Amino acid sequence: MVEDDVELRSLAAALLEETDLDIVEASSGEEALHYLHHHAGEVAFLFSDVKLPCLMDGVDLARTVRLKWPWVRTVLTSGAPLEDEHEKALRDVRFMPKPWRALDVLVEAEKATRQTIQ
Repeated sequence: MVEDDVELRSLAAALLEETDLDIVEASSGEEALHYLHHHAGEVAFLFSDVKLPCLMDGVDLARTVRLKWPWVRTVLTSGAPLEDEHEKALRDVRFMPKPWRALDVLVEAEKATRQTIQ
């Protein structure tokens, strides 16, 4: 779970704890990427905000994840729609507008869980 808003990140993490996934929280794309470099084999699902602090936003993070670790189910979320060029470049990435619905997040997490079992 990558989100710079602490309250929203905690809410999403609490929601995702209802799944079979272990939850790791990050506040920036760089922090998430650092974790992935060391633990990518253990990661099934990435849920990230588009707007993140520092240099790497959620779109850059999603692109990197899709290239290096294509098995990681990736969902981006934002209060604003994705720009057209981002949408085309991220065909395998699901976009979920904010405010997201808890059920939608849980469905995506469940798909990631089933994908790793197969």
